[in-house]
Amino acid sequence: MPDHPRSESDEPRDAGPRIEGAYRAPGIPERGRAIVLLSGGLDSATVLAIAHAEGWECRALTVRYGQRHRCEIDRAAEQARRLGAVEHRVIDLDLAGWGGSSLTGAGEIPPAANGGAIPAGGIDSRSGRGASAPGPGADAIPSTYVPARNAVLLSLALAWAEAVSAQAIFLGASWVDYSGYPDCRPAFIEAFQRLAQVATRVGLEGRAPIIRAPLMNKSKAETIRWGLALGVDYALTWSCYDPRPGCRPCGRCDSCRLRAKGFAEAGAIDPLPAA
Repeated sequence: MPDHPRSESDEPRDAGPRIEGAYRAPGIPERGRAIVLLSGGLDSATVLAIAHAEGWECRALTVRYGQRHRCEIDRAAEQARRLGAVEHRVIDLDLAGWGGSSLTGAGEIPPAANGGAIPAGGIDSRSGRGASAPGPGADAIPSTYVPARNAVLLSLALAWAEAVSAQAIFLGASWVDYSGYPDCRPAFIEAFQRLAQVATRVGLEGRAPIIRAPLMNKSKAETIRWGLALGVDYALTWSCYDPRPGCRPCGRCDSCRLRAKGFAEAGAIDPLPAA
């Protein structure tokens, strides 16, 4: 594992020519700089569109950490270009080096709970598992959890934010319709905000960037409706944890099933059909 994160280039890269697609109402004033954690997934693409619509000058940060679903990295680059980012950086940081997650290669990706079907009781907003799922272990954190991933990613975003005097950091965490990861809960965001206030120079000066998770209490359907209203092209997003050859979604993992549930409840057609 390298001693420090390695960027694809030593110099900042412009996100390229932007395509009209991300919505910003006329007359919205610039609110300052923001760092947006952009994985290439549905949620983070929506958050980038939200930040842009609010008037932020967005710099997108993508981390290639050893995830199986590397299809999302290419999607992130296109999203940054289309959704208003003025800069997009991709950093290599090998979280697969010490294992601990099936998402980085330690074991097989499990099918969604209840045999791949969304339970009749829906997805519990606290655990991310079936609200009616019986028996012990129903609330267990799944093997796709990557140890401390969001803490690591937010730390990178915080460092970049301090370096460029950004006033906000956006991420797509939600604890509704999710897989039960501990670093997608409000308590984690609140704790990291306190860390930003005590672990940085700008924090000690009372200027710590605010940590924004606008989807925290949104269902997947609400997220999709919001994104569609802002011009997000969900054909350019990726959700699957266990892609098939040719970057085709498996249709059976937790993330695929939650995505399918979200589009169905939003009354929208997923432009990225599963295998």
